[in-house]
Order: sequence, then C-alpha cells, then structure tokens
Amino acid sequence: MPISQPLNRRQIHERTIDIKAFARDDGLYDVEAHLVDRKPFDFWRVQRDEPITAGDPLHDLRVRVTVDSQLTVRGIEASSDTTPFDMCKEAEYTLASLIGERIVSGWSFKVKTALRGAASCTHLMEMLITMATPALQGIRGLARAQRPDSESVGIEKKLDTCYAYSRHRAVVKMYWPSHFRPQEQGTGK
Repeated sequence: MPISQPLNRRQIHERTIDIKAFARDDGLYDVEAHLVDRKPFDFWRVQRDEPITAGDPLHDLRVRVTVDSQLTVRGIEASSDTTPFDMCKEAEYTLASLIGERIVSGWSFKVKTALRGAASCTHLMEMLITMATPALQGIRGLARAQRPDSESVGIEKKLDTCYAYSRHRAVVKMYWPSHFRPQEQGTGK
C-alpha cells in the first residue's frame, strides 16, 4: 500500500544511495556504495564563479569496504568524484581507521566515533553506516542459498533486533517457538 497522497509541493533535493554486495573469488566480500546529491535548480556554491546546473551532482561519492566471512574490515577505499570543495577529497584517506573493525552490533557507533565532525566527511560516514545491513544481508543471504536451514543457526543474535524478530511476535512464535515469550500485559514490551 502506498503512503498517503502528499499536499501540493515541489522537489528541493534528491539523494540517491545505491549499495551492492559482492562475493569475491578469493573468499572475501566487497560492499560498494554510491551516493549522489542533486538539486532541481541551479545551485551556487561558496566561492565559485558558476553554479551547479540543475540536475548535476553536488556530491558524487563511492565507498568500497572489503570484509571477510566474520565481517572484519580488511580494506576500505573511497572516491570523491564531485564535492563542494577540492579539499573534501582528502577525507577519503580517513576511512582507513576502520580497517580491523567488525561490522557487527555497535558498527554505527564505531563509525561515528572514528569519523564524526571534522575527522572525516559526513557523507562518507553516512554511507559506511548504511552499508552494514547490505553486507549482512548479502553474506547471510549467500549462506542461506547454500544451506537453507542456516536462518535457525544463531537466531539468538537476531532476537529483538527488529520488529519482526521480537520475542513476542508471531514470526518468532511460528519459526522459533522455544524463543517465544508472550508479551506482558500493559508494558508494550
């Protein structure tokens, strides 16, 4: 079902983020993200003689994270093809501080701690945070394709991580009844 019909409006910004996960021939995995920001009108940047033409990118950024089967970051690289300032491209090298970290619970906190504020590029940081879920879904999805019962392995780690995996919801009751816990009356938990 679609969301409700909006009021009369005009578009003022567009951000597209495309993320893909890949299994490499060497047993590692690549997760790649591509972010593009555009304005539907000419947009003037600080200290520039010409505006960015409507529809042209204000930001055009890419990040590749290479992980192993344990989701440990083995490599990371970025490309800042279009940025507001030339010096923004220097932030690509700040991402290396995440090599050796694991994409597990707490990943967002690790990324924000290492790259927040003036330590790096906000947009690269945002991309890295959103890349975690496609990494997990890609690697786990490949495992399920090779072994369909793998969803039950490690279900304890998934419990209460989202609405459907709540211990008191129908999905857990149906597929993992030993982990189901009836909802306490009046608590909402």
